Formats: sequence, C-alpha cells, structure tokens
Amino acid sequence: MTVQRTPVNPWAWSAGLGFHQGEVVRGHTRTLFCAGQTATDAAGRPCHEGDMGAQLALSLDNLEAVLAGAGMSLADLVRLSVYTVDVDALLAHYGVLAARLGAAGVAPPATMLGVTRLAVPGLMVELEATAVS
Repeated sequence: MTVQRTPVNPWAWSAGLGFHQGEVVRGHTRTLFCAGQTATDAAGRPCHEGDMGAQLALSLDNLEAVLAGAGMSLADLVRLSVYTVDVDALLAHYGVLAARLGAAGVAPPATMLGVTRLAVPGLMVELEATAVS
C-alpha cells in the first residue's frame, strides 16, 4: 500500500520555511514514535558541547539511525518537534535541518520550542519525531 500525504496549509508562509501546517496521511500500515534524539554517541555521552551546528547534525544522524532500525527514513516523517536551549543559535543553523528534510522530499508539520534545559547538561537541541510507512 502506498502512503498518500496531503499538505494542509491555510497560509502559504510555512511551506516557504520548509514545513506544512498539517498533513493528512492515508494508506500507512506502521507508525513509529521516536524518543527525542540528541547529540550523543553510541554510549549516550553528549558530543560537541557549545556547537549547535554539530549537535543538530548528530541529532539528525541519531534520528536517522532510529528510523533505519524500523526500516524507515527521513522521507517517512509526518511530525517533528524541535526543542532547543537557544532558539537564535538553532535558527542560525536551521539550514542543516532544512537541507536534510528537503533532500528527503518532506516538509513535516513541525514545532520549535525554546526550553530552559534538556535532560543532559551540555545538550542544546533535541528532535522528537513520528514516522509512518
């Protein structure tokens, strides 16, 4: 069965930023709910302290590893939440995220939240996602 995705954008501005306001998904048979992925190594140790760009890239790598473990990829994302301790720094490096999602051909509904801190000190960004196939 082929997954059908229909963007819902009452306003055009969000599509220009790389995300849809909503997305109707039909025909999926599996849903993966991913825990928040951060810039940690295979042992769970934080990496790239103070480097938002590197932390964002590694968080995406880790998200892709979880997706791959379920036989999925970034192309299967239908929801993305981005938590950061520094919204301005994240926006300065947002191209890292936008490029990877664009290369996957998706613009999932997304939320970005500035938070006081993440679970592990030194981490600056966390990606929480839902994927379907």
